[in-house]
Amino acid sequence: MVLPPTHGRAVDWLFIVSEFTGERVIPGQVDQDLWAEHIARYAFAARFAKGKRVLDAGCGTGYGAENLARAGARVVAVDIAAAWPAASGQGPAYCRASYCQASVEAMPFRDASFDLVAAFEVIEHLRDWRAFLLEARRVLAPHGLLLVSTPNRVYYAESRELEGPNPYHVHEFDFEEFQAELCAVFPAVEVLLQNRVEAFAFGGATQGSEAEGAEAQGNDAHFFIGVCGGNALPDERAFVFVPRAANLLRERERHIRKLEVELSQTKAWLDQQIAEHAQLQALHGELEDHLEEKNRWALELEGNWRAAQERIVELQEALRAEQAGAEEMARGYERQVAELEKENRAKTEWAIETETRLTAELKARVEQHAETVQLLDRAEAVVIERTQWAQKLDEELGQAKTQLGMARESRWVKLGRMLGLGPKL
Repeated sequence: MVLPPTHGRAVDWLFIVSEFTGERVIPGQVDQDLWAEHIARYAFAARFAKGKRVLDAGCGTGYGAENLARAGARVVAVDIAAAWPAASGQGPAYCRASYCQASVEAMPFRDASFDLVAAFEVIEHLRDWRAFLLEARRVLAPHGLLLVSTPNRVYYAESRELEGPNPYHVHEFDFEEFQAELCAVFPAVEVLLQNRVEAFAFGGATQGSEAEGAEAQGNDAHFFIGVCGGNALPDERAFVFVPRAANLLRERERHIRKLEVELSQTKAWLDQQIAEHAQLQALHGELEDHLEEKNRWALELEGNWRAAQERIVELQEALRAEQAGAEEMARGYERQVAELEKENRAKTEWAIETETRLTAELKARVEQHAETVQLLDRAEAVVIERTQWAQKLDEELGQAKTQLGMARESRWVKLGRMLGLGPKL
């Protein structure tokens, strides 16, 4: 047998806390009924396990493997997820089994390594359940047994009618299909039925007792437990597992008290609902009066609305007439604008032509004025020159007059005039 890495030494504890979904049982996190339902299968398997090499395939948190180990078996447990005894609330000192993480469809063990393989509530989670059955047959010794359980599809379809199919189950089996799948791999097969039954238990502190059971119909069962082997199966009588707290009368009394509390709460809730219903009826009456008033107001509003609609029609007719007049006026304005634009273009052409002509005339006048200014400048220069010349002549004339006056006053001139000589001055 190929042993997992934890064999012969302490397990590395993985303290994994996961939300309970009902598919991976965690001790302390499930109610007593569900716990008893699961642990009963391992109590059944313990009858075959003492002194044997046992494989717990799909061991989950390992609570079942530890129970088989305490029953005297040498247990190896395998699961696809490593959520082992730490999650079950036990400690390393209580770990009696060896653990290995692997798929049950391809297990790392030699052929004929085990005397007993337990696989409880595993096969319905597998897509290739035939591969698992072949692996179980391979690792079992020729005299070994496979104990495999699964829920009854017929029962589950009825019990989960409101919730719908279990989302964690890949494939569920009815009695005939389950038996056929087991027989396809194992020569010897017997399918046992696991049911919760009512019984009186007389005994000490033992976990279970034996009793003869009556024949039952396969598809009436809650769970199936297949006992499979390569040879003849052991002759076993029916098995009844009685949990420590299995006082059915006490459980029923507790359930009755719980139902009475729920009934009292329901009655109080019903009284509250009746009171609320009365309040709602009163409110309903007020709402009906309010609604009637609103209906009257709505009828009045509808009349006003119809009158407004008629007035709107009148206004629309008037608006259409005004729009027609406005369109005609607009067309007249457009004609006038076109004529004005034509006239404006003509005036603009005249203005441009006039501006061109006047600009040419102005240019000629400016040139003429420039010539005139030049002539005036020359005439002014001549005038200044003539003025200066005249001033010079005036100055010379004054000098001549002065000289003439002096000459006239001269004695010599006077004498010559008397003598009739000299010029006449």
